[in-house]
Amino acid sequence: MKFIVSSTYLLKQLQVLGGVINNSNTLPILDNFLFELNDSKLTVSASDLETTMSSIIDVESTSVGSIALPARLLLDTLKTFPEQPLTFVVEDNNTVEISSNHGKYALAYVDGNEFPKAVALEDPSTTMVMGDILATAISKTIFAAGNDDLRPVMSGVFFQFSTEGLTFVATDAHKLVKYTREDVTANQVAEFIMPKKPLNLLKGILAGNDDAVTIEYNDSNAKFTFENSVLVCRLIDGKYPNYEAVIPKENPNKLTIDRNQFLNSVKRVSIFSNKTTHQIRLKIAGAELNISAEDIDYSNKAEERLTCDYQGDDMQIGFNSRFLTEMLNNLGASEVQLEMSLPNRAGILTPIDGLDEGERVTMLVMPVMLNN
Repeated sequence: MKFIVSSTYLLKQLQVLGGVINNSNTLPILDNFLFELNDSKLTVSASDLETTMSSIIDVESTSVGSIALPARLLLDTLKTFPEQPLTFVVEDNNTVEISSNHGKYALAYVDGNEFPKAVALEDPSTTMVMGDILATAISKTIFAAGNDDLRPVMSGVFFQFSTEGLTFVATDAHKLVKYTREDVTANQVAEFIMPKKPLNLLKGILAGNDDAVTIEYNDSNAKFTFENSVLVCRLIDGKYPNYEAVIPKENPNKLTIDRNQFLNSVKRVSIFSNKTTHQIRLKIAGAELNISAEDIDYSNKAEERLTCDYQGDDMQIGFNSRFLTEMLNNLGASEVQLEMSLPNRAGILTPIDGLDEGERVTMLVMPVMLNN
């Protein structure tokens, strides 16, 4: 088995696949990349059993075979090469010899047949989405997903497909994001919960990519196919909470404000907040928003006044500044609206501008109790 490939081209593909490999694996074989050669097509795969990703790479070759090569060693070596052709030759003594312009490097390989096979999806449903739309949907929601191992369903992003549009939801019970696309539809209704790791991989690969992604899914697995890559992952098992029930419908108090100004103000004031609660207080009256925070233990306090457009009753409401900062950072709008009903009911944050046709974002943040 022998093939010739460009060093930088190979490195670029392997770095993407390397994101699948865990730092500590139960099966030693998972520390390897699987190389499957079929003439001039080399398929490289990486897996952690839950997620498997493979890419097809063009090489110069006329041979066929399959081997597993140590991922860390290969990546560390490739990073040091300037652009040049590398020749991989499988030797008889169970090693692969890599020849560059200046030297030779031998590394041990494992038989490719020991590598776990990716799951084949039985009877899947299919939906097509543009790569950049999917990447945006993931980055707009994934930050709100939880990290609680006791509630695994909340540690992923909920995909809801229907003939009217696609909805992506993430929540950790303190904040919730619902992202909807009405300009992309599926042929039938389906819903599943995607884990964070494969989503982060997809987000990185698909950002700014306007090729179509084919999503196939059944009850247990999902498969994403794009360009010359395939990602298969196991879905999170369980029923997603009824998120519509927590979004307050009647919100008479509406605050409209410049996003950047609001974000910078919250960031500054929150430096003076209590380090465990991160609590800030919003006091709204007329066209004035007063943002304040206090850390009684250290006698630190801060207060800022901003002008805003406000319709509703005067009110005071407390929020965790970290959640508010994360949400404002994630919106691309120049102006945002915060809708509220009562100091103990969730606030709803929505962008006023900066959205594409058919794009909707609703962010919900739970208040914290103020001690007057």
